[in-house]
Amino acid sequence: MLLVIDSATEACSVALLDGDAVVAERHEIVGRGHAERLIPMIAEVIGGSRPEAILVDCGPGSFTGIRVGLAAAHGLAIGWGIPVQGYSSLALIAAGQAFPELTVALNGGHGQLFVQTYVREPLRALGPLQSLLPEAAATHAPDGPVAGSGAALLIATRCSGEPIEAYPRASDAKLLPLDLRILPPRPLYGRGPDARPMA
Repeated sequence: MLLVIDSATEACSVALLDGDAVVAERHEIVGRGHAERLIPMIAEVIGGSRPEAILVDCGPGSFTGIRVGLAAAHGLAIGWGIPVQGYSSLALIAAGQAFPELTVALNGGHGQLFVQTYVREPLRALGPLQSLLPEAAATHAPDGPVAGSGAALLIATRCSGEPIEAYPRASDAKLLPLDLRILPPRPLYGRGPDARPMA
């Protein structure tokens, strides 16, 4: 069985998968407080079972949420002696939607949006993850649906389309193709650090 941990955005989401079957899941929009909520949710989902592997959201998203999820995943993987791999929060949102082409937009820092466009059959990104101001994101994103916490802002800036409010849901990891669920389990922040070394 596979334990999926997702705390990179406002959602705190955990699922236990057995192949394509969802054995158990917990999904809450918590905003903040992932550190307090995540471990109890994992305990509720796994019960007395021991997963064979862990899959964790590497980001982009909240700096703190990403670190909380990765720390939990690594700690449990060490304790259980099982492998851990990662995926992108944007890919998971795209996997959970049924559109042939979809732009995913998440709220980022400094008024920017994390943006990436995906197509299906198979699910794949059309270009790299970018962190853009809303005006640039509106120009960059193709016409069509936009999903994610930043969808409303992108659509309002573009003045066309209907936003789809969506957050990563751990149980949707069963929809990710293999090449989108084998990221190294380390942070994917989506943009450079705010701090700069002194000259």
